[in-house]
Amino acid sequence: MSAPTSTPSTASAVASAPAAASGLLTRTQLTAVAVALLAITWGFLPEFTVVVMSYIGLYSIVAVGLVMLTGVGGMTSFGQAAFVGIGAYATAWACTSPAAVQALSGLVGMGGLPWVGLALGLVLTFVVAWGLGSVTLKLSGHYLPLCTMAWSLSLYYLFGNMQFLGGQTGITGVPPLTIVGYSLADPRVLGVLIWAVLLVSMWLMNNLLDSREGRAIRALKGGRVMAESMGVDTAHYRIKLFVLAALLAAVSGWLYAHMQRFVNPTPFNLNIGIEYLFMAVVGGAGHLWGAVLGATVITLLKQKLQDVLPSLLGTSGNFEVVVFGLLMIFVLQRFAEGMWPTLQRLSNRLLRPSKVSPPKSAAVLEQRTLPASGSVILEAKNVTKRFGGLVANNDVSMRIKAGEVHALIGPNGAGKSTFFNMISGVDDPTEGDVRLMDKVMGKSPSRDFAALGLGRTFQHVRLLGQRSVVENVALGAHRRAHKGWIASMLRLDRGEEAALLAEARRQIERCGLGAFADVPAASLALGQQRIVEIARALAGQPAVLLLDEPAAGLRHLEKRALADLLTQLRAEGLGILVVEHDMEFVMNLADRITVLEFGTVIATGTPTEIQNNQRVLDAYLGGADDLAAGITK
Repeated sequence: MSAPTSTPSTASAVASAPAAASGLLTRTQLTAVAVALLAITWGFLPEFTVVVMSYIGLYSIVAVGLVMLTGVGGMTSFGQAAFVGIGAYATAWACTSPAAVQALSGLVGMGGLPWVGLALGLVLTFVVAWGLGSVTLKLSGHYLPLCTMAWSLSLYYLFGNMQFLGGQTGITGVPPLTIVGYSLADPRVLGVLIWAVLLVSMWLMNNLLDSREGRAIRALKGGRVMAESMGVDTAHYRIKLFVLAALLAAVSGWLYAHMQRFVNPTPFNLNIGIEYLFMAVVGGAGHLWGAVLGATVITLLKQKLQDVLPSLLGTSGNFEVVVFGLLMIFVLQRFAEGMWPTLQRLSNRLLRPSKVSPPKSAAVLEQRTLPASGSVILEAKNVTKRFGGLVANNDVSMRIKAGEVHALIGPNGAGKSTFFNMISGVDDPTEGDVRLMDKVMGKSPSRDFAALGLGRTFQHVRLLGQRSVVENVALGAHRRAHKGWIASMLRLDRGEEAALLAEARRQIERCGLGAFADVPAASLALGQQRIVEIARALAGQPAVLLLDEPAAGLRHLEKRALADLLTQLRAEGLGILVVEHDMEFVMNLADRITVLEFGTVIATGTPTEIQNNQRVLDAYLGGADDLAAGITK
C-alpha cells in the first residue's frame, strides 16, 4: 500500500524527532551521571539525610512494583504493604526464633541467617501472592482494589495476632546484614545496598518492558480481548505480574527489617499500602523513574508536614493525610499521568536519543507453512448463539478456504459481529462447532486460535495508543518467539527482539505506513490505525485473516491500496474473511459472499449471484442500487 497522507499530529510527531538530537547527553548517560554524583556525595551526606535517602530507596522498590502492576499492567492494588510485611517478618523470624537459629546456624552460620530469611520471604511471598492472585485477579473494575484491601487487612491482623511473630509488640534483636564477613550495621553502608538493589531492580524492569514480554504486559491494560487474540495468555501474565510486584515488595521488607533491626505490624497496615500506591501515581504510574520521584516527594513532604502541621494546628495527628489527598487531586488535575512525564517532556530538548546497537546475531522467527490453496482452513458448522431468549445467530454454516476472499455482509443487527467473535474464539457458540485447521475448537480461548494461525482486526480499533506503531505491530508476532521473563530481564533476548522488530517494520512497509513506524499509534488517523491493525495481524504470519470493517475510515485511494494488498495476500495462499458495509469494496474483491439477516444465512454465492438474489435485495431495504453498483468497476 502507498503511504497515506500525513495528518497534522503525525507530521508534528515526525518533525519533532530530530529536535532531541541536539542535546549533549542521552537519557542513559544522564542517569549514569546522576548515579555517579549520588555515589560520590554519599559519604559526605549528614546521617539523617542518609537515613531518609535509605527510606526513599526502600519505598521506591515497592513503588517500582506498583508501576509495573498498576501503571503498566492496569491492576490496582492497595495491598503491597502486606507483602513488605511478609518479607520483613520472614527474615526477622529466621534470625531470632530459637528453633530456626538452632536448626540453621550450623548450616549457614549466624551471618547466613538473613540470607536464609530472604529466601524464606521470597518463597512465602511467591506462594501467598500466587494464591491470592489466582482468586482476586479474576475480578475487574472496582472489585479488584476492594479485594486487595480485604486481604491486606487480613494479613496485617495476622501479623499482629500470631504469638510466634511477637504479636503487636513485634520482633526485636534482628541482626544486621553481613556480606563475606563485612557488617552492614552502619546505615550509610546499608543505604548503598538499598540503592544498589533499587537500581538493579529498575534495570531489570526496564529490560523486561523493552521486550516481547513487555509488550504483552502493556497489552493487559490496553484490553484483554485484544491481547488474547494476539496469543497472550492474559490470566497467566496477570498473575506473574502480580507475583513480580509482590516479590519486589518482599525484598524491600527484608532490607527494612535489617535496617530497623526490629519488626512490628504498624508499617504494614492498609494506610501504608495506600501511601505506596500514592507514590506510584504522583510520580507517574506508567514510568519506572516516576516511582523514585513519587517516593521522594511523598517521603520528604511527609517528613516536613509531620514537623510543621502540629505546630501550626496546635495539636498532633496524622494531618499529612489531608495534604496528601489535596496533593492527589492537584496532581490528577494538572498532571494526569503523574509528574515524571512532565519532567521528561521538558528534558527532551536537552537530551539526544540513545543509539541502539544492533545484536551480534539475529534470531530466526517461527515460520508457518500455509495450507494448500483451496483447502478448508476455517469452518463453522450449524453455529447458534443465544443470549438468554435472544437468538443472535441461528444455525449458521460457513467455510473459508485457503487462497480466497470470503465476505460476510448483512444489514445492521444481522449478527455479523457475534458470528465473527465466535469463529475467532472471543465467544463460545451455544450450539454447533467451529473448526480451525481441521481441529474442533470447542471452548478454546482466542489465543489458541492465534496459535493455529488465525489473525484478526477489530471493528473498534484496539491499539496501544501511546506506544509506537512498530511496537503495536510487533505484538502481533508474539507467538513467533519464545524468550521468557528472565531472559528478557537479563537482555538475553536481543537477537529475538531484533527479529521481531524487523518483521514488524517489514509488515508496516508492506502496508504503506513506513513513514509512521516510530510515531505513537494514537497520533494516526482512524483509517491509518485500521491499517496498523492489519499489519499487526500479518506479523503473526496467519493462515487465515479475519478483517472486521477494514475499509471504514479509508479514502478512495487507500481502499484501492487495501484491495491490492488483500489480493496479494490471497495469491500467497491466505484465507481471508471480510466483514464490511462498503458494497463496492466487497463486490470487487470477494470470491464468495455470505449474507446474514436476523442471525440467519439467507444467501451464499459469488458477487454476481448475490447481486441478483431478490431476498438479499429485499433485506437491504433500498440497498439494491448499492449492490447493483458494487460490481460495475
